[in-house]
Amino acid sequence: MAAPITAARRRNRGNDGWAFPDLVVETWGDLACFTRPELKSERVSYQMMTPSAANGFLQAIFWKPQFRYVIRRIEVMKGVRWQQVRRNEVRSVTTASGVRSMRKEPTQRYDVEEDRDQRNTVALADVRYRIHAQVVVSAEARAGSDGFPPATEEKFREQLRRRVERGACFSQPFFGCREFTASFGPATDRAADQEAKLWTEELGLMLHSIEYTPSGERYRWFRARVEGGVLEVPRRPLPESAVVMPEGPWRAAGTEG
Repeated sequence: MAAPITAARRRNRGNDGWAFPDLVVETWGDLACFTRPELKSERVSYQMMTPSAANGFLQAIFWKPQFRYVIRRIEVMKGVRWQQVRRNEVRSVTTASGVRSMRKEPTQRYDVEEDRDQRNTVALADVRYRIHAQVVVSAEARAGSDGFPPATEEKFREQLRRRVERGACFSQPFFGCREFTASFGPATDRAADQEAKLWTEELGLMLHSIEYTPSGERYRWFRARVEGGVLEVPRRPLPESAVVMPEGPWRAAGTEG
């Protein structure tokens, strides 16, 4: 068995300790909305794609339970442009208890017209990004099991690369809202526009990742700063004590709030 890689060896190999160069996927679309957490009913987007959105984007192209993506950086290829969109939505949210109730009473009906509500969305227009990511294989997949050979990073990296080159995906990728569909392809030699290159700004707290635990979803955050049109994503999020979250049941806790 190979000896574990020490911290010193990781530093010496460069690329922040990663064994392989970053996987780079270029993506673009007409509209995007990466909603700030403090604004939900009428959505207002961050100025750019978030790491959690980038992770979901790559999973829509290729994902297996044996590995996970680590988003390293996101490049903004076009300057920030805003567009307001007013849409018909509904006020209520479907819950598990509501579905169970309607199953027991087939005569129950939901009238969408009575629940209709108009909401405004402040979205981004004409966006283009480059996502830089790494693949981390789980310890169980590396070890292998009966009937399953040990998995490697190279295997999953090549599968993602081939799917990106063919334009193949498991589900249609989108930018924040499902109706804001996105296109993707391999990284090109195209340079970012001048506005994007000069963009430097503090974006405040941004969602780093979501941990799925038996008791529910745990949200992890980091302080986002764009420097020259590039958002560098730290490997580790802020400690939980650094961010105060509202009290209440987590979405996946199995209890209705």
